Amino acid sequence: MKIVASIGAALALSALSGCYVVQNPDGQWWTVIPGQAQGSPLPPGAGGPPQPTALNVRMYPENEVATRTGVLTGTVVNMMNGKGRFQLNYNGETLSGEATRVDGDARKGVASAYGPSGVYMSCDYQMSTPRQGAGICTMSNGAKYQVHIGS
Repeated sequence: MKIVASIGAALALSALSGCYVVQNPDGQWWTVIPGQAQGSPLPPGAGGPPQPTALNVRMYPENEVATRTGVLTGTVVNMMNGKGRFQLNYNGETLSGEATRVDGDARKGVASAYGPSGVYMSCDYQMSTPRQGAGICTMSNGAKYQVHIGS
């Protein structure tokens, strides 16, 4: 799937000796102490390592075959290293797969997924940010979808 992208609601958290380091949707890192009403921004470059981030995926029909299933939804986990893992339900079965950025272009990628009955999907996508992107996916039955990654 063209999927490795955006999230507005899911925040990356990592525990750090009694406090948390949280990355907001704009990519800025903040320290938060439990029970404290408001955190404080970390200096640039002082944030923790990028953490895997779960992103919502929506797939909109692009041809007559795809209109039979309507809009599809799924999730992608952006591993923040040029790879991602995703899952979606298609006609009652779960398709699982991976996405990989194209060598030499940090924004473009390809994705593939497979289901237990032999159904498969191939996608091309482009990320506009680490948490948002778009692309096209084609199913083995010819259904074609416009993919939106992230919030």
